[in-house]
Amino acid sequence: MDLSNASAIVTGGAGGFGGATARRLAQKGAKVVIADVADERGAALAQELGNGSVYVRTDIMDEASIAKAVQTAVDLGPLRAAVVLHGGPPPPDKGGRVINKEGARLSLAHFSHTVNVYLNTAFAVTALAAEAMAKNAPLASNQRGVIINTASIAGYEGMPGQVAYGAAKGGIISMALNLARDLAPLGIRSMAIAPGTFHTFAYGKMSAEDAAKWGATVPNPKRMGDPDEYAILAAHIVENDFLNGTTIRLDGAQRF
Repeated sequence: MDLSNASAIVTGGAGGFGGATARRLAQKGAKVVIADVADERGAALAQELGNGSVYVRTDIMDEASIAKAVQTAVDLGPLRAAVVLHGGPPPPDKGGRVINKEGARLSLAHFSHTVNVYLNTAFAVTALAAEAMAKNAPLASNQRGVIINTASIAGYEGMPGQVAYGAAKGGIISMALNLARDLAPLGIRSMAIAPGTFHTFAYGKMSAEDAAKWGATVPNPKRMGDPDEYAILAAHIVENDFLNGTTIRLDGAQRF
């Protein structure tokens, strides 16, 4: 997929994975829409890229807000790549195991919120981006676009307390092939990446000792992942038209 004179959108684009991915896609020639709610980081990143990329404040829980970000990308040039990396607002109550130490169950509100943040909104971004890509003139390769969703190794084997998150990320894994088949007649590819333990902004205040502890759970290399390693893979997926319909684990062989 050639990104020259094209646009891309990265939801969660001001985060660790998102910022690294935006930089990599910009290097490939794309004008990137950085869709996020971190105004200061997002605006600074757009200025850093300096190639016509823009920050668009995007409420991922609001379909109209997502649509605005997608339209902004279309206005910059044909939307050729969408990378879904966002999180969302915190749940309404405490999570944890389905039955906690006090014998209380995980609330349906918590489960539903988690699935909404990590699965439903990912579908919303995917569908809106695909709708825009379908209107593109095809490239010489007959390709119109590529969509990369972000799963997690928790979608394969979650840890205790990850039932809701694992279910949402398992949905992302399941969507990858189905989406590829749905979108194949339009020349739009669907892929997913399932990261393991990465040193993103969520771990920004982690001590060196804690980072080493988490890194020790990775067979090889013995460290937490660098967000740019996600971005390198995402950029390769965009370039490689024969990658379609699957989820790639990016976890250093980590298994729980």
